[in-house]
Amino acid sequence: MTGARDAEPVALGTARGRWLVTVTVLASGMAFLDATAVSVALPSIGRQFGSSLSGLQWTVTGYTLTLAALILLGGSLGDRYGRRRVFVIGVVWFSVASLVCGIAQDTGQLVAARALQGVGGALLTPGSLALIQSSFRPEDRARAIGLWSALAGISGLVGPFLGGFLVDAVSWRLVFLVNVPLAVLIVVVAGRHVPESRAGGQHGRFDSLGAALGALALGGITYALIGAGSSPLRADVLAGAAVGVAAGAAFVVRERRTADPMLPPRLFADRQFTGANLATFVIYGALGGFSFFLVLQLQNVLGYEATAAGAAMLPTSLLLTLFSARAATLAQRIGPRIPMTVGPLVAAAGTLWLVGVDGSAPYWVEVLPGSLLQGVGMTLTVAPLTATVLGAAPGDLAGIASGVNNAVARAAQLLAVAALPVAVGLSGDDYTQPGPFTAGFRSAMVVCAVLFAVGGAVSWRTIRADVLRDA
Repeated sequence: MTGARDAEPVALGTARGRWLVTVTVLASGMAFLDATAVSVALPSIGRQFGSSLSGLQWTVTGYTLTLAALILLGGSLGDRYGRRRVFVIGVVWFSVASLVCGIAQDTGQLVAARALQGVGGALLTPGSLALIQSSFRPEDRARAIGLWSALAGISGLVGPFLGGFLVDAVSWRLVFLVNVPLAVLIVVVAGRHVPESRAGGQHGRFDSLGAALGALALGGITYALIGAGSSPLRADVLAGAAVGVAAGAAFVVRERRTADPMLPPRLFADRQFTGANLATFVIYGALGGFSFFLVLQLQNVLGYEATAAGAAMLPTSLLLTLFSARAATLAQRIGPRIPMTVGPLVAAAGTLWLVGVDGSAPYWVEVLPGSLLQGVGMTLTVAPLTATVLGAAPGDLAGIASGVNNAVARAAQLLAVAALPVAVGLSGDDYTQPGPFTAGFRSAMVVCAVLFAVGGAVSWRTIRADVLRDA
């Protein structure tokens, strides 16, 4: 069900169809590019503001926290009040927050602006694909989604490299400020060429209490994990942990009892859906921790410039962009169980290779093989994982299922970036000291490799080979 439309369906080959794809790709690409480009800007931000490690963690998690907590609500708002309307609001919100990020004068201001940026991301991200799904003719949707996926993937490919170039050539601030003119273009084009649509049959009230409890649970736990790095028994750290756990328990109770839950519990009655999301959690947690630590190791310990550090991460993105469609075809033919098992194990092997990154060997020996293995592993994993989540969900909950999986992935990355530095004994300004940070980096890479392997084991235990054929 695609919902009620306020305009005639769009044909892909028309001017309006091309504009629709362009504007949704630009918006989602803006969010994807920002998320990947910021990672290579962290050392430069830390040097300018004299940030502690927790400050850098919050620069990443401030955005991911509000995005993960509100992305399901963002999709629901679009379904009810108009997908184009909420999408445009999200783009404007994201760009204004980006401007505030770009002019921030200290770490606290930057973290607050990043949290606001995540709210905008939660409004525009689900709206981007929903507009494709709801606006195009049924016979054009598959091709339009494929085109959107391929073009949006390019932003993930160029994000770290472009972010590094902007940092080295001008300033880390340009990573954020570049979003403003792009957002103006998106809003103008959307107003002229993107049709409005909304879901039919909306009933009941928003699960605003569920959304608030979910955000409070993630926020409290994240605060406690990051704060524990400097003083685990501090009163505010213990209070944050208590509030986060209590809110998480209340969220579960709320979702089981309310008539219109934000997160329908019946989704998790399916073993395939639950298993795929558990695999998502550990795999994307490993990916988030891996990315956070590798960038800091390359720049602060090995002395890479931001551009070179971004380029060092290109192989993974390149393989994902080029071969994800073939991985999806393979999973359709042989089933998702084997790719979802083998892929994380290959990624684990690549992560273990990178444990030894210390500048003692050339990039081609020290970094590239591990990055390539990472890329092969994630390419085998991502498309089958997404297809399994959608295939395991009831047809009337496919959109919510996709949103749940997206939220799980973001929450996993959020918690990994918050917890890993504490787990490996890093805090304060340790990230600026090569010796202590390298020791922590090696431990973190081992933890991430174990998480990848656990993701493969979960897939082997829970995913059926025929789940896509049954969908």
